[in-house]
Amino acid sequence: MARITKSIALAALACLFNCNIFAQTTAFQHSTPEAEGVAAAAIDSFLTAVGQSKNEFHSIMMLRHGKVIAEGWWNPYRADLKHSLYSTSKSFTSTAIGFAVSEKRLKITDKVISFFPRSLPDTVSPYLAKLTIKDLLTMTAGMEPDPTSVIPFKTTDWVKAFLATPIKHQPGTVFLYNTMATFMLSAIVQKVTGEKELDYLKPRLFDPLSIHGEDWEANLQGINTGGWGLRLKTEDLAKMGLFYLQKGKWKGMQLLPKEWVDEATTFKIDQAPGVAQSKKDSSDWMQGYCYQFWRCRHNAFRADGAFGQYIIVMPEQDAVIAITCETPNMQDEINLVWKYLLPAMHPTALAANGDADALLNKHLANLALPPLPAALIGPGGELPDKNFSLKTNPLGVGSIKFNFRHDTCQLYLSVGSGIDKMSFGAGKWQEGLTSWPGPSLLNGAKEDFSFLAPYKVDGSYTWSDASTLVLKLRYIESPHSETITCHFNGDKLSATVEYSFTYGQNKIKLESQ
Repeated sequence: MARITKSIALAALACLFNCNIFAQTTAFQHSTPEAEGVAAAAIDSFLTAVGQSKNEFHSIMMLRHGKVIAEGWWNPYRADLKHSLYSTSKSFTSTAIGFAVSEKRLKITDKVISFFPRSLPDTVSPYLAKLTIKDLLTMTAGMEPDPTSVIPFKTTDWVKAFLATPIKHQPGTVFLYNTMATFMLSAIVQKVTGEKELDYLKPRLFDPLSIHGEDWEANLQGINTGGWGLRLKTEDLAKMGLFYLQKGKWKGMQLLPKEWVDEATTFKIDQAPGVAQSKKDSSDWMQGYCYQFWRCRHNAFRADGAFGQYIIVMPEQDAVIAITCETPNMQDEINLVWKYLLPAMHPTALAANGDADALLNKHLANLALPPLPAALIGPGGELPDKNFSLKTNPLGVGSIKFNFRHDTCQLYLSVGSGIDKMSFGAGKWQEGLTSWPGPSLLNGAKEDFSFLAPYKVDGSYTWSDASTLVLKLRYIESPHSETITCHFNGDKLSATVEYSFTYGQNKIKLESQ
């Protein structure tokens, strides 16, 4: 229910996951942690620490020596669902550039303006003339501030707007995270191949890795957004990590040149020159940036998306860890990996430990984000079929209707001539679909979001007191959720809508007439 602005298993015990019939991932071989030199008890401790942290994990998959040794989804998230990746998408765009380079369709030294002669400003500045594909790859386009907070929301011609943005620093010299630079890489791929980046990658990457059902947001010009908007399953993230761990090889075939993989994942630019080494030593955002990948501590590298979407590749440990999450502190999230999982990896196999494996499998099988408690203490019979007309509000909702039947609350929202129905369970997650776009950093951008609907959701409700109804809706193919708190006072209704990633800020108010 969001129209916000940019402001903001392993064994038999694991055949049931999260109260849903779970089909174990099939693309990988599976093994026990100890057989691959990892202590199962340490993975179990990691999961416990996750549950005690402020990080809301949605899924995790851990590979060692090319085999899955642990995987789990926090109900209502599931193995068969895609998940919005935000900037993890950037590493796939880098990969598309790598394929184009290997096919001699372009060179990273090519000038950006050479691809868009009809979109250039009246005066091409010296810095714009110098801007190369490599500068885009390394986030050294020289613009300041980053134009990403403006261009997608103000114009439909993102290419022209990017090229018209003043460049303050000589390209290639100063790091500034610039998601529109990644969009330009996607636009260049489309320019030289005649295909959207998603379509270009399909026969080269997605099909060989058996990645299916993928989709990618596009702007109104029909160009994939590049720096965000890709949606894949957790298993697909793990495949991408293993693909890079294997230096571009998959099932014995060299799909992407090893030289490109090495080039794309090694240090290219210091994000924080002059910062004290002691501070760098505690940060995974000060280890150097690559070609749309980040260097990590412990000689690892990663694909990295907002709110904690990770593909962590650990060459020294021959390991890959894929995570989907919503967290306010991405460093804290990755710190858990270093604290618990990194030291659990040993160079040789460990003695079998059936008891530890059984405990871990049980823990993985019971991962869940709890629904709101079943508290059926509200006014009940007074509210079914009650319709509230609303005052003008930022969401454009004209009316809200509530209908309670047994342990389900049906919510009907009207916008214009349309009515959307949402279902919420008491003490449980109620699965459903909605046409309302969920919370997203890119809501309000001039994109074509139509292919995303209907959105898969799970809803839960409770009464916090006799006149206060709380509804929680999870958009289970995204990191985000929203909470709607309704206060009833006779024939009057006041409500607030809160988005998970604002963490209590920027609540939207709804009031009846």
